[in-house]
Amino acid sequence: MKILIIEDDQEAASFLKKAFDEAGHAADVAVDGEAGFAMADGGSYDVYIIDRMLPRRDGLSIIADLRADGDTTPALILSALGEVDDRVTGLRAGGDDYLTKPYAFSELLARVEVLNRRVGSRDVETSYRAGDLELDRLSHTVRRAGQEILLQPREFRLLEYLMRHAGQVVTRTMLLEHVWDYHFDPQTNVIDVHISRLRGKIEKGFDKPLLHTIRGAGYMLRAD
Repeated sequence: MKILIIEDDQEAASFLKKAFDEAGHAADVAVDGEAGFAMADGGSYDVYIIDRMLPRRDGLSIIADLRADGDTTPALILSALGEVDDRVTGLRAGGDDYLTKPYAFSELLARVEVLNRRVGSRDVETSYRAGDLELDRLSHTVRRAGQEILLQPREFRLLEYLMRHAGQVVTRTMLLEHVWDYHFDPQTNVIDVHISRLRGKIEKGFDKPLLHTIRGAGYMLRAD
């Protein structure tokens, strides 16, 4: 599963991300409501885990707006508010499940797995293509013109994000938040280094460039 965790308690969010990673799932983290909504709106997730009380934007408004936009991704609400009326309000706002803090991770994991199974029959993109470049999420392989390209985990995640948004400008901020889980600019050249390495691997020995730098804006993966 690919999970988005929107939780302003950074210690709790880090614990959840690590726990889901160890359970074999991929988890992204947003630490405020505005960032969380932007990630949900621009990402492709199997389940959302959303804290009810968040800075900048509360969890229920995030869910309500996602539902208004046609996003049916299951959402589990985390909250210290555990009265019946609180749970009813959360579910009526568009939440699919409601778990009161404190909770055991084993129960959270089980609930998330149940939510994911409920929509297991929906169409989920497991592969992406741009020209003769192919990425398969299930086998974790990348091929160009039938030739396998070996990528490091971060390079694979970077390419997956770029291919998911093929033909669109992807900004440095988007890459920092979705590929590196940074919600600030660390003022390093980490993106430039990885873009350069990735470009070398997917373009060296091939005729046409795929990964383009859009000056002053970001990057775009496209097959001209």
